[in-house]
Amino acid sequence: MGSLAGYFGGKVDAVIMWIINVTWSIPTLLLVIAITLALGKGFWQVFIAVGLTMWVEVARVVRGQVMGVKQMQYVTAAKALGYTHGRIITRHILPNIMAPLIVISAANFAGAILIESGLSFLGIGAQPPMPSWGAMIKDHYSYIILGKPYLAVIPGLAIMLLVMAFMLVGNALRDALDVKS
Repeated sequence: MGSLAGYFGGKVDAVIMWIINVTWSIPTLLLVIAITLALGKGFWQVFIAVGLTMWVEVARVVRGQVMGVKQMQYVTAAKALGYTHGRIITRHILPNIMAPLIVISAANFAGAILIESGLSFLGIGAQPPMPSWGAMIKDHYSYIILGKPYLAVIPGLAIMLLVMAFMLVGNALRDALDVKS
């Protein structure tokens, strides 16, 4: 949606940006909780709910990048050659905006991990017997004061390390795949 808004502009941009802004105005965690409760508890319900809410930031970044890249000479040459709009977007514009897209996707994936862990901690996310670090923390947080804090701390550290790993991998992929450097 972001690529269509950025490429075509005008009324298409206005309609798509209205949809994006309305979706973005609803707090992500609240929307995920509402969708999860509407669909039922479970892993796939959380997966769908997070997917329906995390696309907004990506669409905004893609729109901004496409608006800058569509003025480049290779896009003008592709239009002059008579390529379709779909081909220009998918083969010429999107490959050249992958670096910021990879970074925001990694950040969103890290955010999705945190949201799923939070929902599992609240009892709304993945249900037993499906393992979840949030559920592990919930089950063992009372042990913190009983002298066995590692039962809750270790899943928390695992969440922290996984989120940090996704952020570092996203930054490394951005540096490796950047076509401009």
